Amino acid sequence: MREIELYYGLICPYCKTAKTLLKKIVKENPEKFRLKETLISSPKGMISRYKLGIYAVPTILIDRKIAFRSLPLEIELKEKLNLI
Repeated sequence: MREIELYYGLICPYCKTAKTLLKKIVKENPEKFRLKETLISSPKGMISRYKLGIYAVPTILIDRKIAFRSLPLEIELKEKLNLI
């Protein structure tokens, strides 16, 4: 099972869209993916963002590697996840 992690901010409009898109993909493929959401301003989020070099949200990690540093198109995300 592959892990998708979303780093998001509370007032970020693109983060809501990213979260909706990721939840849709995970719902369609529950046996393939697990979604983890991390608030960038939480203690864990702050530590992780410095370690990973995350300076913008939304940031999406796939298998613990940064895949997107902004809101991807649905087709780009599906290509990265090998769903197309």
